[in-house]
Amino acid sequence: MAVFRDSRTFAPSTVQPTLEDELPGKGQDHSIGDIIRHAKNLSAVEVERILAYQKEKGLRFGEAAVALGYASNDDVLQALSKQYHYPITTEEDSPVNRELITAHKPFSREAESFRNIRSLINNKLTKDGDAKRALAVVSPDVGDGKSYFAANLAVVFSQLGGRTLLVDADLRNPRQHEIFGVNNATGLSAILSGRATKNVVRSVRAFPSLFVMPVGNVPPNPLELVERPAFGLLMHELINKFDYVIVDTPAAVHGADAVAVAARCGSAIVIARKGQSRVEPIQNLVTELQDTSAKLLGSVFNDF
Repeated sequence: MAVFRDSRTFAPSTVQPTLEDELPGKGQDHSIGDIIRHAKNLSAVEVERILAYQKEKGLRFGEAAVALGYASNDDVLQALSKQYHYPITTEEDSPVNRELITAHKPFSREAESFRNIRSLINNKLTKDGDAKRALAVVSPDVGDGKSYFAANLAVVFSQLGGRTLLVDADLRNPRQHEIFGVNNATGLSAILSGRATKNVVRSVRAFPSLFVMPVGNVPPNPLELVERPAFGLLMHELINKFDYVIVDTPAAVHGADAVAVAARCGSAIVIARKGQSRVEPIQNLVTELQDTSAKLLGSVFNDF
């Protein structure tokens, strides 16, 4: 999916876990068999058939259940997610957008890339005892994949188990409410304009640790709103209430919004699109960020 760059270059891992990569004793509250049996309401006779086939073919329970038609691959993935407390989604059970590759295809090369980037970001944010910061995701132009990146990054952070908040601060072209299928009646713009202080954070049903603050109504004065002291105070409050805060921003081509947001978040990462982004706009954005108090963690070249 991407290459994360700071003073070094990191290529994404190509290691992909198998469908039932079970580690004995690791986070197992119930066996895969028990979870599938309850989820599919299997009878004792059906379970015995699966067990017999499992023994005959030398398979795992989930593989045997799929082979006999008592379960699907999605059922096995869901069972694994429950066993290891690792939330994922399937085709049927969630309204979230197919762009959420880390949710729908958690063992894909793209999802593995997001996990690698998550680890690099975590390491850089905690290095030398840095104060807790929110992370602004910025890009030079429309179509770089900034919202896609921010959404998937929020998912993989939430899969660590900590409370994760994704703030849509793109007050010009908001998309996170569409990606996650959450109510956009009110949100960040209402807070910053002083029209609301409650019911602006949405939970995401498929991910118990993930929350989204949508934009709400698109305001006529986006830059002025994010430059007000209220936005900085809000970010400080959110950083103290959540374990991880990811912030989507407008493309820099629209103006100074992204830089203003990043300065109040405390850290930023730049997204560019491979084969599309031009060097000069990227350099200009990096220079502007370096003139603020935001810590620039690195850059990602989106290839998806």
